[in-house]
Amino acid sequence: MRRRRVLTTLGAAFATGGAGCTAVGSLGGDDGDVGMTAVAFEPATITVAVGDEVVWYNNSARAHSITAYEDGIPEGAEYFATGGYDSEAAARKAWDGMNGAITNGQQYAHTFDVPGTYSYFCIPHERGGMVGTVVVEE
Repeated sequence: MRRRRVLTTLGAAFATGGAGCTAVGSLGGDDGDVGMTAVAFEPATITVAVGDEVVWYNNSARAHSITAYEDGIPEGAEYFATGGYDSEAAARKAWDGMNGAITNGQQYAHTFDVPGTYSYFCIPHERGGMVGTVVVEE
């Protein structure tokens, strides 16, 4: 199902590329499905099929987290967060700038087995609007 992710990524690049704001290299690209800028996930929304793995790649100089909103995942879905935390509260409590962080060049992957919409964020950059969505279809 990598083809769908490539098309989603290319669609996001074309949608914003005309404004000169996004280069294809700043997206997930060969290093992952979702890239990270200083304060954004790119693309902010990605659509995958049940059973697909999504790979986030930190291609920014800042440390980031990928942290699911507990009330933003489908019922019965596995919680996900960098650092391996089993809840949003645990991830937030442990964050000190490095616990649960991925730094430049690092990746994080999660496989989505339950269809639905998953909302996630970056702990240190949430207030700046660094949030994302994974839509998982049958």
